[in-house]
Amino acid sequence: MSSKCTEEKSNSVSNFRISDPLREALKARGIESLFPIQATTFDTILDGSDLVGRARTGQGKTLAFVLPIVESIRNELDATTKKTSHGRAPSVLVLLPTRELALQVFADFEFYGGALGLSSCCLYGSSPYAPQQTKLSKGVDIIVGAPGRIKDLIQKGNIDLTSLKFRVLDEVDEMLRIGFVDDVEFILGKVEDPRQVQTLLFSATLPDWVKHIASKFLKQDKKTIDIVGNDKMKASTSVRHVIIPCSSSARSQLIPDIIRCYSSGGRTIVFTETKDYASELASLLPDARPLHGDIQQAQREVTLSGFRLGQFMTLVATNVAARGLDIDVMLVIQCEPPRDAEDYIHRSGRTGRAGNSGVAVMFYDPKKSNISKIEKDSGVKFEMMAAPQPADVAKIVGREAAEEIVAISDSVIPAFIGAAQNLMNASNLSAVELLAKALAKASGYTKMKRRSLLTSMENYVTLRLVSGGPVYSPSFVYSSLKRFLPEAMVESIKGVALTVDGGAVFDVCTEDVNRCRK
Repeated sequence: MSSKCTEEKSNSVSNFRISDPLREALKARGIESLFPIQATTFDTILDGSDLVGRARTGQGKTLAFVLPIVESIRNELDATTKKTSHGRAPSVLVLLPTRELALQVFADFEFYGGALGLSSCCLYGSSPYAPQQTKLSKGVDIIVGAPGRIKDLIQKGNIDLTSLKFRVLDEVDEMLRIGFVDDVEFILGKVEDPRQVQTLLFSATLPDWVKHIASKFLKQDKKTIDIVGNDKMKASTSVRHVIIPCSSSARSQLIPDIIRCYSSGGRTIVFTETKDYASELASLLPDARPLHGDIQQAQREVTLSGFRLGQFMTLVATNVAARGLDIDVMLVIQCEPPRDAEDYIHRSGRTGRAGNSGVAVMFYDPKKSNISKIEKDSGVKFEMMAAPQPADVAKIVGREAAEEIVAISDSVIPAFIGAAQNLMNASNLSAVELLAKALAKASGYTKMKRRSLLTSMENYVTLRLVSGGPVYSPSFVYSSLKRFLPEAMVESIKGVALTVDGGAVFDVCTEDVNRCRK
């Protein structure tokens, strides 16, 4: 028996103290066994210990606390024969860094907690206070939300923490990064008797502030469960990590072809560094929508819902979507390297979730890139690939078009057979050649453009300078070319780069290729 099968058997839901209603809820979601972070933390949480839990992005951290918490609250209600009552104070408080992640975790609590008769609410900014205050006044068992709004409602007297049993911080490292330090410490400090509250911290990385929070607010006998440990590979192991050289001006041309080659027809998230560029790029890409902080919350929820339902297949986002979105994504594209490895880990972790495979493609500028640092800090070994050439993409879309043609009903043949026969009679091409042209037209590839290997720009070709000796500088390349080519053509050459074998490469316009090769 393989180690994977053995692990799945030992992590079977039936091996844990999970009640029948919760087991049925898991079964309804197709869950028969727990992921490692869920299995290794379940008993620790259910038995009442404070916990710091760490796992790679996309490995099921949310259910690692949702399941034992709702089971524990249910057990307490059964033991005291108490029922959830009107106006009751919450038993659980969960803090998350973004509204999107809060809504997602809330959905899990609502589903699994609801199966046990527990009620939940989600609190976040950019939404009216009144409905949230009304919900709290009626009484809830579980509060999920972002620190800013929860702090406001505590200060307004709408949240009573006197009956709190659990406080949870999920994606703790991200709360630090986006400036929630003071809010989080304020909220945690509002618990009057921390000895009566179980505190859980979950994170993909453990920067110093996370360790500080753990030492300040968790009990001394807290448990730490780290299934990443000293493993150099901090990113998801089920993701293929690819880097491609690409200039900023070539991104909108290249991304559709990257999607065709790497997405396998699934959803794609494209990450940008700015809100404006996210909106601009989404407008240039087919079947894409933007998602960032300047978009109204209601529209963001509509966008995420549409993406989840497959109404469109490409989401162009800033870091607002980089954390915790549990949507089945096949491909992640990063328009440029992020500032550090932690951002890379979380962005690339939007794919390859729950044991599925995925691809993370990152564009970079070889002249000003921090690729080696990200590689070292994340443990990722990047595959260095050239951008797919249009001819390569044409083969893929040609196969897709052929499959679509085969799927067309034979009932349409009589309507088009006359035009097809006339085309055959008027052409000197064979039937296969004519069909190839029809596939090209159906695929939108009626002209085959070239693409630079250095910058991915269309209508440029990368050439290599062959010299009698080693090339020591770009100026040598220019002076050598000026001996054979017009000065205007040499000045139009782009991206001169030296190679490790003492040569040089550069880009020329497609129309100048033949002249340069002579």
